[in-house]
Order: sequence, then C-alpha cells, then structure tokens
Amino acid sequence: METRIFENAEEIAVAAAELYKELINSKPDAVLGLATGATPVPTYQNLIKMYENGEISFKDITTFNLDEYCDLDKNDKNSYYTFMHENLFSKVDIDESKVNFLDGNAPDCDAESKRYAEAIKAAGGIDLQLLGIGTNGHIAFNEPADEFTDEAFKVTLTQSTIDSNQKYFGDVPMPRYAMTMGIGSIMRSKKILLIATGEAKADAVKALHSGEVTPRIPCSILNQHDDVIIMLDKAAAKLL
Repeated sequence: METRIFENAEEIAVAAAELYKELINSKPDAVLGLATGATPVPTYQNLIKMYENGEISFKDITTFNLDEYCDLDKNDKNSYYTFMHENLFSKVDIDESKVNFLDGNAPDCDAESKRYAEAIKAAGGIDLQLLGIGTNGHIAFNEPADEFTDEAFKVTLTQSTIDSNQKYFGDVPMPRYAMTMGIGSIMRSKKILLIATGEAKADAVKALHSGEVTPRIPCSILNQHDDVIIMLDKAAAKLL
C-alpha cells in the first residue's frame, strides 16, 4: 500500500488524472471501476480536460460503478447514473453500451449481483478501481459489519452515511437502501486508487493505516491487496 500526501484536493485530482491517463494510453480498452460523491469530481474534471485536449479517449473504455441507490429511478437527479453522466460520461466520447451500473430496483438482488459479477468477469476484470472512504471507514457502501462481503448486495445504509449524503437530496428524504459492489469484488480489481480529502476523513485514514484488518473498519481490507495507492490531502493525513 503506497500512501501519497498532497497539499490539497486540487493537487490530488491532477495526480489521479495522470494515473488514469497513463493507464488509458497504455491500454485504450481498459476497464475502470468508478466512484461517486464529491471526492472524485475534481479528478473527473481533469479527465474531461485531458479528453478535450486530445490527450485521452474513452471510446474503447468499459466502466463499472460501485453502487446505486434503491427505490430511485435511474434518471432521478440524485441517482448515481445521473451523477456519472453529468460529471463525466456526457462530456467525453465514451460508448454508452460499455457503461455499467448496478440496478437498484432489480426485483431479485441475488440475480442482479450475479449478473454484475459475470459482466465484470466477461470484461476481463477491473484494471483500476477508484474508491473514496466514509467517515466510518466504509468503501463503496460496505458499512462496518461482522464479516467482509463478497459480490454485490443490497445494503441498509447506516445513519452516519445518511447524514453525510442527505445534503445532496435537500428536503427530500434520501433512500435507505442501495445496491453496492462487495468487498470481494473490489479486492479482485488489479489496481486500487483510494482518495481521501478533508479533516473529517482523518480518523478513517488513521484506522486504515493501523494495519489491523477487520470488517468493523471495511477499508482495512485494502492492507491485503497487492497494488493500492492512497492519495490524501494534508487534512485527511493529519493523524498519520
């Protein structure tokens, strides 16, 4: 696990985008695991600039997103499907048929989990998985639990996650459930990039670096992956 500390989120975004550029230009049909939320947006903005400058192309890229809310139409303004299209996909030359999301409204969650796992396998596996980290140490929507998860599953969101994300929904109550990629799926990615910014993430970052691996701190499993890069700003790294 390699940890890099930067002055601020803007510096991280530049470095992260360069990592993607290197991968995409060396493997134009790379498979990218993508994340949502505020943390990756600056990175996506830098990737858009690279595309506009002719430095990279997404035309042969395949993507898999980590998660999607349940009980929310995919075209809802708060869905992760909409988020990704607004913040990246609509601004680059990606082939829509190569964009993959979990179906938060699937009638059979086990069948949906199997479908997603098979799609990732058929694509050759995820080359680079982008992660954020929750204040409670969650990655994707894998909340603290008694055991690590494997493939995608339907999760009941914790109150701390709801408190963190409710601001995006305004006065409308946010969903209480989501379909999320499991820990096993994440760990099968060939390379993982985790970005954490802001003082609120400092405790989770400290727990990640403690070396203890426990499902009570989901991100701690990354200690067992062979190729992980952690990018932190100084605020997130303050307890290291």
